[in-house]
Amino acid sequence: MSLLYQLQQKYKTLSIVGMAKNAGKTTALNYLIEEAMDEGIVLGVTSTGRDGESSDLVTGTEKPKVYLDTGTIVSVPVQLYELAETGLEIIQKTKFSTSLGELLLCRVAESGYVQIAGPVNTVDHKKLCKEMEELGAELILIDGAIDRKSIAAPGTSDAIILSTGAVLSRSMKKVVEETVHIVSLYSMPKLPEGRVRDIIRKESENKERITLINSKNEMQFLDLKTGLGASRFLDEAIDDDTQYVYIPGALTTSVFEDIHPAKRKRIQFVLKDPTKIFIGSLAWQQLKKKGFHVCVLENIEVAAVTVNPYAPSGYSFDHNELKKAMEDALDGIPVIDVKLGGVFE
Repeated sequence: MSLLYQLQQKYKTLSIVGMAKNAGKTTALNYLIEEAMDEGIVLGVTSTGRDGESSDLVTGTEKPKVYLDTGTIVSVPVQLYELAETGLEIIQKTKFSTSLGELLLCRVAESGYVQIAGPVNTVDHKKLCKEMEELGAELILIDGAIDRKSIAAPGTSDAIILSTGAVLSRSMKKVVEETVHIVSLYSMPKLPEGRVRDIIRKESENKERITLINSKNEMQFLDLKTGLGASRFLDEAIDDDTQYVYIPGALTTSVFEDIHPAKRKRIQFVLKDPTKIFIGSLAWQQLKKKGFHVCVLENIEVAAVTVNPYAPSGYSFDHNELKKAMEDALDGIPVIDVKLGGVFE
């Protein structure tokens, strides 16, 4: 049974997210496209930016092209339409614009290579995926461009496929640790349903600002959208009755470095989603050991992890060792080597 067949039973849209440049994200996309061809699944394919070009526009390294099967529904900007190495039937023009022109929804008339692109924000992606689904796509794959982890944000897709590999480090142990760190962040606890969650959700819809909530569900606002540079102000604002602190922006160590340790241990910090966290695995583990509590309004489901044992700089890991190490560390999450493939029972 193929990985894609299993995923299609649970999800309608999947984002492919790379942990780093050259982690094998496009290779993972091509692997899933090949499985779709074998299974006869009609795919919708889009991207958070331009993709499918033969060399990386940032690093200049060779990168895989995107080969699409006949019948695939794909988003292509006007300026890339003529560059397709196969026939594309224009189904409809969309209302979405890109830096490469108006976005077209096309059906692949004959299997071949296509340069794809899509909207840059999650709201437009959600609308685009809905249109693809209405046109007959049975499963939609969103290819995140240039390590754009924001495409993992909840609301973009039902779940993500996380691509990782040797490019992260020459140490296999480090690669596994960093991957486990991201997966654990993405699956962190959600703030339970109730009055506090309702308050924060309503506030976040109206105006993005740091919000403190006490035991009586009373709110105090700091006129700051982000916690960056606000550590001292937060420490002054948190009193003995403060229970929750909602931070709408990025969470880094600088956000709470000036908050008294006793307050940090007592307060429940709340974030929109895990993509707002920019703290390394070692620092994160140290914070958790010191009693730091954080939850999210929405977390992210990791449907599978793909591993690439090769790094562009020339070193590599043993395929089987990397796959097994990752499987042991990520109990219950499918792991696949995008170079060798694999069958899931």
